[in-house]
Amino acid sequence: MSLTIRGISTNPAPLVKTRRERRTSRRARGEPMIWLTGGGLAVATLMIAGLLLLVVVKGTLTFWPKRIVKITTRDGQTFLGEIARTEAFQREGRVARRRLLRTGNFDLYGDHFKWINDHDIAQRETPTGAWLFERQEWGVFVGFIKEIRVDGRPTTNSFAQLHEPARDRFHRIKRIEKTEIGEVNRTLEQLRLTVRKVELKHGKDSPEYARAVVEAKQREEALRAEYEKLGAKVAAIRAEDARYTVEVREVGGRTKELKFSEIVRAYPANDLNFLQRAGVYLNRWREFLTSEPREANTGGGVLPAIFGTVMMTLIMSFAVAPFGVIAALYLREYAKQGPLLSAVRIAVNNLAGVPSIVFGVFGLGFFCYVVGGTMDALFFPERLPSPTYGTGGIIWASLTLALLTVPVVIVATEEALAAVPSSMREGSYACGASKWQTIKRIVLPRAMPGVMTGLILAMARGAGEVAPLMITGVVKLAPELPVDGHFPFLHLNRSFMHLGFHIYDVGFQSPNSEAAKPMVFTTTLLLILLIALLNLSAIYIRNRLKKRYVGAQF
Repeated sequence: MSLTIRGISTNPAPLVKTRRERRTSRRARGEPMIWLTGGGLAVATLMIAGLLLLVVVKGTLTFWPKRIVKITTRDGQTFLGEIARTEAFQREGRVARRRLLRTGNFDLYGDHFKWINDHDIAQRETPTGAWLFERQEWGVFVGFIKEIRVDGRPTTNSFAQLHEPARDRFHRIKRIEKTEIGEVNRTLEQLRLTVRKVELKHGKDSPEYARAVVEAKQREEALRAEYEKLGAKVAAIRAEDARYTVEVREVGGRTKELKFSEIVRAYPANDLNFLQRAGVYLNRWREFLTSEPREANTGGGVLPAIFGTVMMTLIMSFAVAPFGVIAALYLREYAKQGPLLSAVRIAVNNLAGVPSIVFGVFGLGFFCYVVGGTMDALFFPERLPSPTYGTGGIIWASLTLALLTVPVVIVATEEALAAVPSSMREGSYACGASKWQTIKRIVLPRAMPGVMTGLILAMARGAGEVAPLMITGVVKLAPELPVDGHFPFLHLNRSFMHLGFHIYDVGFQSPNSEAAKPMVFTTTLLLILLIALLNLSAIYIRNRLKKRYVGAQF
């Protein structure tokens, strides 16, 4: 009951509780770290995107045919060629620009490029009828067609009419030299090795050795006759080929006679429309992907390097997967936890930080000299002192990279095995399964996506390594591929080419570094695409395994 006295209420006023608001600082809420980590991610993403964009743009534009310009300088000199690039430089305290002109004609000028300052240019034009000739040797020739000849006399035939048959003759000669004459030389070498093998087994004074020598001489006479016949065939094709020539003139007036078969590709650069330029562009890509290198690896294709990179990566993957998985299985499932096991894990983790060149030295000393040398002494004594497996080869390079990447597979597999719930193991044991049966049927299938993750990481690292390969089997130019049509078909002892080493060789060991720069970006783009393709194939297999064993994702 409330009382009111002279308008004043006696009801007690409600109590108002004042609560002091507490403000949490931005540091406590973690906002600086959020901005820091987000900024780090953004910077890393921009760096990767910038690198890929640079490689893609430079790599895809390498083969696009450029216009040929004619530049006349203030002192009266005239130059003809493609503008490779322009750059700024300091001249008397002011910024000036200059252009790098790809003049070609190395056999006439002694150089492939010429720097020209913009302030020295008196006139610049794009002349019609200017041709660019890509040659088997001496680089490109930039100039004008003066005369097309057959048997030393002018002819009315066009360049295209005579060029394609000439290139067919060139490839026919190469095919005879590489296959037919190569087969004769290979058979002669086998005869020599057969006689040497009989000599080592029975001695020079034995009747077996005398019989082998007689048989080898009879067979050798027939092979020599076959060799002479093939040589005469090649000489006849070359004589026919020498009839067709083209006389070309450089901008200064000097002339040179070229055989049609020596010209890989030629086109009037300033007279092409867009579709014709696209045809030259695609033709250059076809040559790059399907042919062998030429011009000290600054021209031609990289097919042997593509084949060697893929084959080495696959051999490495087949070698590293079982060893890495077996080691991880023992460490996680069988080994007793303790200081020794901890030391082994530390050693495995430390292996991942060892410089790759150290693995290359180990591969050379152990795989090439010890293992390979022993194999030569036991199985190929007739070939000594020339080594068969006792030198660099694709098998030793692959095993060296497998050793380099095995820590990645071990760590990833251990984590995948640890992610399998222990209840699944206990359920398997309760059903009467042994430990190996549990690992084989329960643990490994559920951990397989994680194993594939480790294998993907190993492939990505191994495919891009170069330093170990330089001393365990990679070469600048491989005369033969590791796979051919002769028994045993897969020759693991052969040296090979690799895209990573090809980039290093073209970019830093080429005598014509300016001409090689565009090829560096193109080969880099190809290597990135190749590694991405291999990784996508492994990711596809991993995703299939994830769908089969739901819940065992890593």
